[in-house]
Amino acid sequence: MAPEICFTGVKATPLITLRAKAEESAMPDSVLHDHFAAAALARIGEDLTHLKVGHDMTIAIALRAYLLDRWTTAFLDRHPDATVLHLGCGLDSRVFRVDPKPPVHWFDVDFPDVIALRRRVYRCRENYAMISSSITSETWLCQCPSDRPALIVAEGVLPYLGQNEVPLLLRRLVGHFPSGEIAFDAYSRLMTWLLSLNPAIRATGADLHWALDDPAEIERQVPGLTLAEDHASWSNAAIARMSPPMQIALQMLKMTPMLPPMGRLLRYWF
Repeated sequence: MAPEICFTGVKATPLITLRAKAEESAMPDSVLHDHFAAAALARIGEDLTHLKVGHDMTIAIALRAYLLDRWTTAFLDRHPDATVLHLGCGLDSRVFRVDPKPPVHWFDVDFPDVIALRRRVYRCRENYAMISSSITSETWLCQCPSDRPALIVAEGVLPYLGQNEVPLLLRRLVGHFPSGEIAFDAYSRLMTWLLSLNPAIRATGADLHWALDDPAEIERQVPGLTLAEDHASWSNAAIARMSPPMQIALQMLKMTPMLPPMGRLLRYWF
């Protein structure tokens, strides 16, 4: 019998995203089609209903993953010999969804007990390695080759770091690789506070800290980074998948451009 999962705090949040991706992928209008998530959820074999992932959160998590998958695929099309780092990978199956071909080197990085669970639910593959470490540690990066362009993806992880930890981490990453891109999600101060009230996140006991109202702040904090793409608005097709109250809220936000976007996906060159 597999050991019971006793994750709390930020280590429990991968269970939220795994459940959301599995549930969205079972919908007839799915964009993610993440059957790997559903299989991983079945292998875990635990009741996660206490993590109340609502319909709108499920859609939002899947759409975020879908866009990051597209950015990853586009980068690898341009750099077929690249290194990919997935920071705070949790239980995400991006390496299997994207299915990079050699000579791409892919590294998934997360806490040791999260990586131990990954090893239970996902198989090994060529040119793929899991690194057991907090992403804020200064030692793990030496395991990654520094002679290739790199794509660094951080999905649903940076907001849980301290306000000063994020620029320190990004500067360390930019200094290690010769060139590349960094892609991640960020939330305004208002949205960070609202997310802290979300029932699923509250059930984990995780705390959100890092917030970003202006993407140019990252360029000032991390020399060498240049904003390449700021995805801060929902398409009409995406809005149509939301619940009626959320559709109204998102349409209202579109009509108030003076308010900073609540959430965004950002991509920077270096």
